Amino acid sequence: MYQINFSNQSMSEINKLATLEQMTLVEAISAITPDRIKTDHTTIGIINREGKIFYRLRFEDFRVYFEIHDDILFCNFILHKHTMADFVFRMKLPFTEEQQIEQEQSFWKYLDSLKK
Repeated sequence: MYQINFSNQSMSEINKLATLEQMTLVEAISAITPDRIKTDHTTIGIINREGKIFYRLRFEDFRVYFEIHDDILFCNFILHKHTMADFVFRMKLPFTEEQQIEQEQSFWKYLDSLKK
């Protein structure tokens, strides 16, 4: 079981939801365990961005991107599945295209600005 911390962007997205949807989403995030990360490859993926390892939880219309540090799960981003930001994370682009996107610092600055 992880201690869960949310970025400002994640909290903002959660707060936009109805109470029941909030509880369901937080419950789905809370259900993440180390064993599930290792074995559940249908709903949890791994993304390497700028030397950081992000995990992606697919949940209904959302994609939850998080990091694990010791026993802390830090929820960086909650993105709707049909946004450009999610598209870049979700698509496994060929290395050259992915590298070009990673070198475009405005994209990563945009994602970092969502956390504030």
